[in-house]
Amino acid sequence: MFGSMGFTELILILFIVLIIFGAGKLPQLGEGLGKAIKGFKKSVHEADAIEAEAEAAAQQQMAAPQPSIQAPAPAVEQPAGAPQPATRA
Repeated sequence: MFGSMGFTELILILFIVLIIFGAGKLPQLGEGLGKAIKGFKKSVHEADAIEAEAEAAAQQQMAAPQPSIQAPAPAVEQPAGAPQPATRA
């Protein structure tokens, strides 16, 4: 069934879990475990989609290189009391 674990071992594990957590907590544990598995599967599929999207964007960028446009250098703000640099006229 589950590798080398038989039906008897699974029943024994379920019985021990029932004793430790009690019957009232089992539905909450099952729900939490189910949500965790669902979230893990979702994140794995999203990671695959993100990787595929990044590869497609890289291939598209390599196919059509864009001209490089240099942005002007950002202005450096001087503190209020600092002297202004001299400019040539």
